[in-house]
Amino acid sequence: MATEKLYTRSEVEKNNDLDKVLIILHNKVYDVHNFLNEHPGGEEILNDHKGTDGTEDFNDVGHSKDAMDRMKQFQVGVIVESEWMNQPVKKGWVAGYNKIPEKYVKGPGMPFYMFAGGVMIVLALLLYQF
Repeated sequence: MATEKLYTRSEVEKNNDLDKVLIILHNKVYDVHNFLNEHPGGEEILNDHKGTDGTEDFNDVGHSKDAMDRMKQFQVGVIVESEWMNQPVKKGWVAGYNKIPEKYVKGPGMPFYMFAGGVMIVLALLLYQF
């Protein structure tokens, strides 16, 4: 963008109609009304964030590099610096990836399966002999 239009958060909140769906992401303002029908998550999620800062939810969901590159075409301005919120951009985040290992579902592990297999072999031998 050659000259970026400056918005206050209240301007973004009030400046939404049928021809504009303004959303704030990382202190940048995007008009996504032309993207509503194409959004993989559905237009409802974009409309739910209309006029608000969707940065936290955007980061929580995770987006591909292609999605991050594509959204640049919808940028229409930036938030005035005095109203910036410092939320770090997550780099290299891929949709569906969870950086916190303790959030992964853990199974019973190899020792359990070895024990269960041993019990089954012993039971099979006992049944075979009788």
